[in-house]
Amino acid sequence: MSDRTLTGAPAPASSSHVDAGDEGYSKDLKSRHINMIAIGGAIGTGLFLGAGGRLHGAGPSLAIAYAVCGIFAFFVVRALGELVLYRPSSGAFVSYAREFMGEKGAYTAGWLYFLNWSTTTVADITAAATYAHFWSMFTSIPQWALALVALAVVLTANLISVKYFGEMEFWFSLVKVAALAIFLVVAIYLVATSHDIGGHTPGLSTITDNGGIFPSGVMPMLLVVQGVVFAYASVELCGVAAGETENPEKIMPKAINSIMWRVGLFYVGSVVLLAMLLPYTSYSADQSPFVTVFDKLGIPGTAGIMNLVVLTAALSSLNSGLYSTGRILRSMAMSGSAPKFTARMNKGKVPYGGVLFTAAFGLAGVGLNYLMPADAFELVLNFASLGILGTWAMVMICSLFFWRRAQNGLVERPAYRLPWAPYTQIVTLVFLLSVLVLMWCDGGVGRTTVLCVPAIGAALVGGWFLVRRRVAEIAARG
Repeated sequence: MSDRTLTGAPAPASSSHVDAGDEGYSKDLKSRHINMIAIGGAIGTGLFLGAGGRLHGAGPSLAIAYAVCGIFAFFVVRALGELVLYRPSSGAFVSYAREFMGEKGAYTAGWLYFLNWSTTTVADITAAATYAHFWSMFTSIPQWALALVALAVVLTANLISVKYFGEMEFWFSLVKVAALAIFLVVAIYLVATSHDIGGHTPGLSTITDNGGIFPSGVMPMLLVVQGVVFAYASVELCGVAAGETENPEKIMPKAINSIMWRVGLFYVGSVVLLAMLLPYTSYSADQSPFVTVFDKLGIPGTAGIMNLVVLTAALSSLNSGLYSTGRILRSMAMSGSAPKFTARMNKGKVPYGGVLFTAAFGLAGVGLNYLMPADAFELVLNFASLGILGTWAMVMICSLFFWRRAQNGLVERPAYRLPWAPYTQIVTLVFLLSVLVLMWCDGGVGRTTVLCVPAIGAALVGGWFLVRRRVAEIAARG
């Protein structure tokens, strides 16, 4: 059965929409998996690696950027959570776009999400290879080879079963949370005791004596916003995982609501402490800021341990990307808007076709690491940011359509809702558009990326003309 929007009589509280892409999955993800997936989605490569270069450029004001973007990330995932409680689906926002916007909406949402994660996959394997070069035993190994190893390891685990994915993500996230908690405790102690760090005394004076919160003005903070948005790229993952979750109506609200305080504690808190520990100019894009701090402390082995943690963060993000795109592509393939083979599932009930399709783009990233190892991360990060902006926009547009149908009495909103609708959706969409403008203002790679938007739009239009006949045939058979 294909999925399609059913019209006519007003719908009950639960949706009458049927998504063929939801069939065949096992419900092996439990509460502890979803909670850790939600944490892992809010703590990724963008914090562990990207914060160094952004802190160097924007100074302590980076904390403000993380706070503002975190609020909008929460709005997005809260809107998705309301849709999940209305109708859990492994197709997530693609399935909701199909219900509220038709097949064209589902097609657009799905391929924008794929753009997001296919490029993020490249960023993650690049980050993993960069982290590995921290240890002398790996410095002689080419970056592209290390990137290939990272992709192969995570791909293998992802193809076995959703339980393996859930367990891997649980432990990856546990390591990240434990490491950040330890860092916060150690950092607070260092600040409170004015402990020397590489010849520098930490404290509030580290900020005030080095140009204050905005050492280079407000504009640098605004220009790093697109990179900060990338840091929150996985927050929507818990919505995708809902389709393979036991009792999503009980688990999802708790997991989503916890994202807000995690953002405040881990992102904003970490950046504020980093800015108090060392002058913002001490950090760089070449090294995780957490590694920089422990390296300057001079305690044997601590920098290596923290580097292992940030390597785990990169592998966690890669793991999430392969998982989510596999499910999204299957939902699209079942309606005809993605290649047929991406709908195939193995004995472990994993949509291996979609996972392998995403991994193929990761292989292209291995080639990128071979050709331009120094610039690979920043280049793909900008393209990933475009995909994220598009995905988040589609979530909020779906939420708006859902709200409008509820106002017309066609559907009933669940008790768990996005607050202040429809103003929340509209403000979030304006914010996302402003990020695109800031990417243009940043010049360089950012402006080049924005210039690619018409080409991406043209590719989406051209692709739709290629698949629309098959989409129509499948809908007619349903």
